[in-house]
Amino acid sequence: MNEGSKPIRWGILGTAKIATKVGEAIHRAGNAHLAGIASRGLERAQEWSRQHNADRAFGSYDDLLDDPEIEAVYIPLPPTLHGEWAIRAAEKGKHVLSEKPAEANAAETVKMTEACRACGVQFMDGVMWFHHDRTAAMRKVIDEGELGDLRSACATFSFDMGPNPGKNIRLDPGLGGGAIGDLGYYCIGACLWAFGGLPDRVSAAGTFRHGVDMHVSGVLHYADGRNGLIDCAFDSAFRKDLDIVGNNAILRCGHFTLPEEEDFADFEIIRPSNGRSRHEFKDSVQEVRMIEHFGDAIRSGILNTKWPARAVETMRVCDAFHESARRDMEPVSLDS
Repeated sequence: MNEGSKPIRWGILGTAKIATKVGEAIHRAGNAHLAGIASRGLERAQEWSRQHNADRAFGSYDDLLDDPEIEAVYIPLPPTLHGEWAIRAAEKGKHVLSEKPAEANAAETVKMTEACRACGVQFMDGVMWFHHDRTAAMRKVIDEGELGDLRSACATFSFDMGPNPGKNIRLDPGLGGGAIGDLGYYCIGACLWAFGGLPDRVSAAGTFRHGVDMHVSGVLHYADGRNGLIDCAFDSAFRKDLDIVGNNAILRCGHFTLPEEEDFADFEIIRPSNGRSRHEFKDSVQEVRMIEHFGDAIRSGILNTKWPARAVETMRVCDAFHESARRDMEPVSLDS
């Protein structure tokens, strides 16, 4: 087997719940192999390895990074630890897939993506919906002008933690908690994806409890009049919807971050003149597609620079939303 066709040998740093999902995606991907799992204790790593069929268990993250056979790592740690371990991984020559948000702020995201670039390794933030076949089809609809001139994008993502959420890293400001980083990262990313670039400024209103932002609504303002609208919350009914509005039609995508069914997804085009059309997709599992796309980039030998740039831009807007919400909707500029 030549080097270009060998499966990417993956390691995972940590046994968080999302690691199970991504570990399964690595098993299912056509170009990947789950070579190792690391935890802060060997016994826990060994148990995870037995349950999820990793080749080896490591009792520390550094031990996994020292394994010369592992080529890429997935980092499902709390956001404030992403940068540290991404940089350590890059310095060991490992390609880095970081769980979202990329880090706790844009400055740390720049450090980690620049470290990966300097070390010649690929970086990607783990926003799975970007890799679904549905998303590629939506991109085509927008690019071919079916919606007309874009006017707005509206993205929402929320769920209700209840009045007594208990201990939860999403509510720990020291670990990068808060609704903007956890849920708004998707919504902001969707608006940037739809419009193809950063806004001129943002404005946001927020509700803060437990030391973090619990509910944030805001606007990405573009100089040409387009607006991106987001609403993300830990205290509202469950939803995850995306509307992209042009002067001719509306693209409506329910459950945009994750389809309700693994083997089925859809979106609608709504036209005032001649009704609705539905686009349906089967057998596209977005977390598997993400692993495969990452592996293809590694084997191509050409770093994909769009993925780290997207992470930095998303975190820049997240930071601006935080600042505006803290200042009670005072606009915050994103001038370079």
